[in-house]
Amino acid sequence: MFTLLLILQLFQVLFLALHDWVPLGRLNNVAAVHAADPPGRLLRVTLISTLPYAFGLAASISFAGGATPAWLRDWLWISYGLLLAGQIRAWWIPYLLLPDPARAARYQAMFAGTHAVLPQRHGITPNTLHLVLHTTTLATLILLAGTAHR
Repeated sequence: MFTLLLILQLFQVLFLALHDWVPLGRLNNVAAVHAADPPGRLLRVTLISTLPYAFGLAASISFAGGATPAWLRDWLWISYGLLLAGQIRAWWIPYLLLPDPARAARYQAMFAGTHAVLPQRHGITPNTLHLVLHTTTLATLILLAGTAHR
């Protein structure tokens, strides 16, 4: 299970670092993201959103094969818990419960033409790439619960 936890962390770090910079066909729309945010802001957002998870991944790798220290388990729980809370706030609350027209307009511009499996609601369509990220975040927290005794 620990290896799977490392794989999930690696995916999320790579996602956070690269999804706004590397074209992935219909999974993202790099040109639209860059049109919505100036490069300097986008770089700052990328670094701020990636660094805590890159640190957690590096620390997890350094303790692979041994006991995971309590501070690292806490770091992972807090960081991935906050990530999931942010994903719920940014995507699922406006999608399922409370319309947010400004967010919907921004997402429509930034994710235009990206692949989605869910229908549009309240002007928001969670695209497939973000759906995979959100599922991975939830799976990470479930695995953390399963490895709490390590």
